[in-house]
Amino acid sequence: LALCERLNPDNIPGRLTIITRMGADRIEQGLPPLVRAVQREGLQVCWVADPMHGNTFKTDGGIKTRSWDRIMQEVRGFFAVHAAEGSHAGGVHFEMTGTDVTECVGGDYAEVTEDILSQRYRSLCDPRLNFSQALELAFEIAELLRSRSV
Repeated sequence: LALCERLNPDNIPGRLTIITRMGADRIEQGLPPLVRAVQREGLQVCWVADPMHGNTFKTDGGIKTRSWDRIMQEVRGFFAVHAAEGSHAGGVHFEMTGTDVTECVGGDYAEVTEDILSQRYRSLCDPRLNFSQALELAFEIAELLRSRSV
């Protein structure tokens, strides 16, 4: 809270963004106390989820990857917490590409499994969602927003 006040002493809306990177297992327990504390102090912040970094793992073969299902689980948790706390989920961050890479596993349409990760793994740093996984994620988020009237 002190850092929020230091970075935005005049509490100007839109000036401060808090990016959460909690992972699918921690978002629903870890985020509510933070949201409540910010609300209690009346701080103006934009909440953004980064569900990519908290859901990175290495396969048994040593390939760095992410699970589409875990990414989506964190996104659902992020929106659920903000709906329950009466706050505004301001955005999401994803790492994606428009090409047909095999860097993240899962998704209903991409059919990327750990067995085929190395076929089209092109990232020099972090694994990205491919176009099919990214599009599926966009539709899932649109449905979340529509169902919550956020």
